[in-house]
Amino acid sequence: MIKARSGVFLTFEGGERAGKSTLIQGLQKAFQKASFSVLVTREPGGSSLGEKIREILLSPPGAETICPWAELALFLASRAQHVEEILMPSLKEGKVILCDRFSDSSVAYQGGARNLGMEKVESITQTFSQNLTPDLTFYLDIDPKEAFQRKAGKKDRIEEEAISFHEKIRSSFLQLVKKHPERICLLDASLPPSKLLEKAWEMVQKKLNLSKI
Repeated sequence: MIKARSGVFLTFEGGERAGKSTLIQGLQKAFQKASFSVLVTREPGGSSLGEKIREILLSPPGAETICPWAELALFLASRAQHVEEILMPSLKEGKVILCDRFSDSSVAYQGGARNLGMEKVESITQTFSQNLTPDLTFYLDIDPKEAFQRKAGKKDRIEEEAISFHEKIRSSFLQLVKKHPERICLLDASLPPSKLLEKAWEMVQKKLNLSKI
């Protein structure tokens, strides 16, 4: 049984419009019902500096061009600040952290889809994250073509990329699932939100040895 004071770090990964935010909201309520102190955060972002970097990275299509290495550097700068200012202190306080994206996204997006090299990017991200590794990661898997049929606001710079780019992201995430099966749990993101939440909470209880509520 993991006690609340020990801190738990959960991350949520997936392509665009996979449904991460909805799942995070559902798990936040489940953890709070189980009397855990919960922090919901995101990347890029989480800190004041990170949110400013987020504005640059997710700028509207047609804005300033960002080369792949510069893009990765911005994500890593946001992550370094996030880990130091928010994540580490919150874990020491015993909080359950629900983080929308973390290092796996850098590996899939910049390492895989941007062709910078998955192993190379994975090594770099470990340095910038101070080797902080999630206790459990949920990867929400869905065909990008199906995901982009879902209603959403105006596309940002990354969402505007060609469908082939998003297919490479999916392929990269699936490689990470195979590489880290002990940590990354694959969820079928085409399922109804309520069913996704049910499966995710079951996995949380099993993987983290939490008693049922």
